[in-house]
Formats: sequence, C-alpha cells, structure tokens
Amino acid sequence: MTSTTPLSYKDAGVDIDAGDALVERIKPLAKKTLREGVLAGIGGFGALFEVPGRYREPVLVSGTDGVGTKLKLAFEWNMHETVGIDLVGMSVNDVLVQGAEPLFFLDYFACGKLDVDTAAAVVGGIARGCELSGCALIGGETAEMPGMYPPGEYDLAGFCVGAVEKSKILTGKDVKAGDVVLGLASHGVHSNGFSLVRKCIERAGSDLPATLDGQPFKQAIMAPTRLYVKNVLATLAKHPVKALAHITGGGLLENIPRVLPEGTAAHLVKGSWPQTELFAWLQKTAGIDDLEMNRTFNNGIGMVVVVDAAEAAATAATLRELGETVHEIGVIAPRGNGAAVVVA
Repeated sequence: MTSTTPLSYKDAGVDIDAGDALVERIKPLAKKTLREGVLAGIGGFGALFEVPGRYREPVLVSGTDGVGTKLKLAFEWNMHETVGIDLVGMSVNDVLVQGAEPLFFLDYFACGKLDVDTAAAVVGGIARGCELSGCALIGGETAEMPGMYPPGEYDLAGFCVGAVEKSKILTGKDVKAGDVVLGLASHGVHSNGFSLVRKCIERAGSDLPATLDGQPFKQAIMAPTRLYVKNVLATLAKHPVKALAHITGGGLLENIPRVLPEGTAAHLVKGSWPQTELFAWLQKTAGIDDLEMNRTFNNGIGMVVVVDAAEAAATAATLRELGETVHEIGVIAPRGNGAAVVVA
C-alpha cells in the first residue's frame, strides 16, 4: 500500500534552510572581495561584472579547475580552511600565465548532506584566496545531492575570468635561445600529485615525521597553493617578461613546454633551487627518481618566468622585493633532437 504521508524536500535529504543559512554566512565573506567592475554579486540568478574602463582592447581569459584528491586528506584530517585557497589558486594562476588580471571568480560546492560549518570554512578559504588575488567572488552554487557523496565528503570546482590588453597577451612566441628561466618557489605540493602523496602517507604508516620545513606534518602537506597574481602583475608592469608557466599536474617537465616556441627547450640546472624537506620525504618514501619527481610535483617551483638575459637580474630583484623567493634555474636553448625540458 502506498503511503499518503506528505514528503518534504527535507525528508528527501535536502535542507533548504541550511542552504539559506550558508548563503547568509557567505555574504560578508564575499563582500570583502568586491572590486571595480562588480555590478551585482551573491544572491542573484547571475552575477554582473563590467570590464573596467581602463582597458582599451580587453581580451577575456577564463580558467576552471578543482582541488583533486587533496580533498580526501581534508576530510580525513578535518582541515577545510585552506582548500578554498587551493581552488582559487589553480584558476587564477592559470589565468595569470597569459598576462591577465583575474577579475571575478565563481565556485561550485557539492555534497550529499550540507554541513554549514564545513561549507562556510571552505568558502571562507575561497574568499580569502580571491581577496589575496584581487579577484571578486561574485557568485557560485551549493548543491546538496543526497546519495551522491559519502557522509562528510564534498567536491569543489572553480571558475575564473580575467582580462588582459590584447597587445600585452603573453604567448611565449618571442622566447629564444639564451633567455633565462627564473623559478618562483612554491608553498609545498600545492594541489597536484596528491594521489601519490596519499600513497606515501599510507606507506609510511605510523612512521611519519613530526615536522617538515618547520611546520607540523599535516600543515606542511596541506599548505595552500601560493597565489602569485599580485606580485607577478606588478612585475609585468615594470619588466618585459616573455612567458610564464604555472607548474601544476605534470610538473616542470610538462608545463614549461606549453609556453615554448617550436624548436626551443628549457635546460634547467639540477640543484639550482633547493629541495625542501617535504619533497625530499616524498621522493624517499615513494622511491622515485628525479625524472618522476619533476613530472609529478612542482618540486619546489610553482611558477616559471622566462625573460631576456639582460632583464633577468632586474626582474628577479623586483620579484624578491615583492616577497617572492626567486631562483635562476636555467636557460632556453635550441631543442634539436632532445627533450623540451632537460634537467641536468
């Protein structure tokens, strides 16, 4: 016999009141990220943004990404405050590579059952990442989908739009042999390679180091992606940078070639940047060689900057003055029959 008892959406597992409570928690966080161009933000069906009038020939640059399996550790360790920064970093750093200024960001948070405190912690990190990048958090979506995710778990995606003057788009087309490769230090693993990180933790069992690079082990592993936007944009305004590469999945070996013209290669000098305790532990625990390290992790370099040799010292000095840790890690050379990136 079919029951005639009324069923509410909450009975089906979706709590509209919890969603409303989250929106109210998010609004003041989003307000901190407001910047020129925002016409309408959180709460509408669509967020409105006007490209600032200082652009003469604006070209929009878009990027989208997630946080990957780093989230599994966030669930296990109950560390939700910084994965939102990772989410922002993955997209804004990608947009930056074209020379673009990130303008606005939208997030997608999906879960089986909404925990307002957890979601607010995550979105707080997203707002913080936007604030540090000069990017407005103007909208997003919170999806509560019973049965789609295990209890206590969620997924994240983010979407960023930036703008760059058409005449100032960085394409890497002017990169030539003799140019210098500068590496900007990362904050750790960032948000790529965590399937292997988790295997290393599993392999180590209870024999985990108490600290890595002066931080408690879990904090070192979960350190959020470094946001390079403000410092690199300030540098682009002063120096003729030829190319940028965000070192994400695929590491140095697969990301640098994405901005090199055909027939050129990056020759990196092994040992020209230090290997941190974190990456040394990962390499030793995984038992992998240098080649695998450099194509799995950022291995200590989160952003690569390619400049003319005559500009290298001044560009590096500006980046250091702004707070970046900069290493001269190699040069551009003719490729010949070799690999696009050589570390020797």
